Order: sequence, then C-alpha cells, then structure tokens
Amino acid sequence: MVAAVEAACLLLSFGSEARAQISDDVVRIGVLNDQSGLYADLGGPGTVTAARMAAEDAGGSVLGKPVDIIFADHQNKADIGAAIARQWFEAGKVDMAIGFDNSSVALAVEQLAAEHDRIAIAGAVGSTAFTGKSCTPTEASWIYDSYALTTSLAKAIVAQGLDTWFFITVDYTFGHSLEADATSAVQAAGGKVLGSVRHPLNTADFSSYLLQAQASGAKVVAFANGGGDMVNAIKQANEFGLTKNQTMVTLLVFLSDVHAMQLEAAQGLKFVTGFYWDRNDETRAWSKRFFERQGKMPTMVQASAYSAIRHYLAAVTSAGTDEAKTVMAKMREMPVNDFYVRNGRLREDGRLVHDMYLAQVKTPPESAAPWDYYRILATIPGDQAFRPLDKGGCPLAAQH
Repeated sequence: MVAAVEAACLLLSFGSEARAQISDDVVRIGVLNDQSGLYADLGGPGTVTAARMAAEDAGGSVLGKPVDIIFADHQNKADIGAAIARQWFEAGKVDMAIGFDNSSVALAVEQLAAEHDRIAIAGAVGSTAFTGKSCTPTEASWIYDSYALTTSLAKAIVAQGLDTWFFITVDYTFGHSLEADATSAVQAAGGKVLGSVRHPLNTADFSSYLLQAQASGAKVVAFANGGGDMVNAIKQANEFGLTKNQTMVTLLVFLSDVHAMQLEAAQGLKFVTGFYWDRNDETRAWSKRFFERQGKMPTMVQASAYSAIRHYLAAVTSAGTDEAKTVMAKMREMPVNDFYVRNGRLREDGRLVHDMYLAQVKTPPESAAPWDYYRILATIPGDQAFRPLDKGGCPLAAQH
C-alpha cells in the first residue's frame, strides 16, 4: 500500500513537471535599445510599441502567466547595455532581451544571456560575429547582418559598371563588419576598393571624410554607417556636390532615415532591406495598426520585434516552459510565418533565414502618398541573401 502511494506521488510529481513551468510566474521581455540617440528613430520607442502589440495580440499571457514588457536605454554604450542586461537577468526576472540595434551592445548581451540561461534576440545588428564566432545556444538574429546587406547590393552596383569604391565607415564593430563584407563582395564582382576613412559614432560634421572620398576619384562612395550618421552624411554629400560626379551607396537604410532626409535628398538610393510596410496587404494591415499607435510607419526593426516576440511566445506555449534552451529548440523547430516573413527558419547559429529585398528610394514625383518611399526591385531568396551555415564560424554549426 505504501509503495502504491509512493508510486502515485511520483507520477503526480512527474505530471507536475510535465505541465507548464514559467519561472517567477511571469514571462518578462526586455527591450534594450537606443531610446534617445541617433538610432532611436529606427528602433527606440517604436520597438517598445511593437513589443506591446505582440504581447497584446498573444492575449497578454502565456500558459496562464502574464507577459510583461519592460525597456531600457543603453545609450549606445556596451558597458551600460551589459550592466542593464546583467541586472535584468540576475534580479529583474527578464526571460528574453530583444533589440540592441548596436553590435557592440549585442555581442556583450548575448554572452550574458547564455551565462544566465536567458534568450537574446538581435534586431538591427550588423556584425556577422553575433551568429558567427560569438554565437551561443540562446541567441537569434531576426533581420540582417552585414553579409546580407552588402553582398547582393555590391554585385548589382558593380554590374552597372560602378566598379571603384571608397568607404566612409563608422568606427566600431558594426561599421567594420559592413565595410569588410562589402569589400569582399565588390572584389568578388570584379570591382576595386580605392580607400576608406572611419568616423566616430554620432558624427555631426562629415566634411573632411567627404573631401577624402571626393579626392579618391572612386565612382562609388559607400556609407558603412546607419541612422543619424547616414542621414547626416547623405545630406552633406548633397551639399558638397558629390552626387554630381559620384554615386552614393548606402549599405544600410531605414524607413525613418528616408523620412528624415526627405525624398529630395534620398531619391535614387539603392539598398537591401528586410521589410517594407507597403509590400502587400498583410504588411499594410499591421503597419496601419502600428501607425495608429506610434504616428509613424514601422521600420524593419520595429516590425521584426513584433515577429520575434510572437514566435518566442508561441514557442514558450508549445514547449510548456520558458527555459531558454528548450524554448530555442522549439523556435528552431517551428517555421516563422507572419506579415514580416514567410517560411522563415531559425538555423542552429541563430540566424533567421528569410527573403530580403533589393529596393530603391522613389523620386518625389513617384511618391503617391505620405510614407510611399520605396520601390522593390527584386526579391533575394533567403538562402542567397545570408551566409551559408558552414561559412560563419559558429561552433554550434559544426555539431549539426
């Protein structure tokens, strides 16, 4: 009789463990990004809005436990971002951190997340090291990396006969990665790089850098930067008259950048993007909901945050737990299908493989309405857009 009772208790115990297990009785998601600086428009408060929409659309709870969205500003400083993430993981009951929008911050946070059995999902993070040599079992990258942004673009530009390049590059991990991948792509397409110059993050005056680019005689001046830096550089390139004799190429463009520059300055720019709000009925429907709350159409960063959080919450539900490695296994197992991406798949190195788009900024007469900024020139299939799994240097890839 005693043995039977003990066996029954043991079965009840196993049954309890098999049921939903949510640590701390809350699923807490932390948006960690630039809330006030040069990257705030492309992600910032808009990413928080998208995250809250994702939680609400999931019903506000998972497995009977509430979903809580918090946020913090890392000020584009890796030490501040790491300190916030450490506090979140050790005391703040944060299960998943998302965003970053800065490669140096992202690389620091992904290591902390792995150490604490938490998940880190990158938004606008260009460094290929995130899913390469620095990859962890609990990270994912949802939009792009420098390989995806540059390879198809450089090939298309060089094919037009624009075969000599000069880079103006932001001087930190993201810019270095963009320039390196773009250089490889230009050379592989038969072009030459005549030189480069690096500028500090959040630069106001690009005059000396633009003069060096002009003096190089390169057919293409490529900007390996983003956000406010890219906007300032393009505006000043127009003022200096570089656009009369040289072609400006931006390796990273956000909808918010074009809105800030306006079409007069941005027209004709070609670039690769992961999302455009006006691409189809689904993207338009979600984007209009976002606009009603934020007063702006979403960037690819903000749209991707919604997609990643919905997929994460679905994986928690399917796994019956918020334990990081178990959830990540489910996230890799389940395809990603939503307005942001169709038939996306999360690889072992954390890369979400999905279609990317070669786009061009419209001229003012081509734009029929506010926020009507892009023409989609071509779809780049995911397996062509992203670096092959075995070429990235991620130790996890070798295990599969």
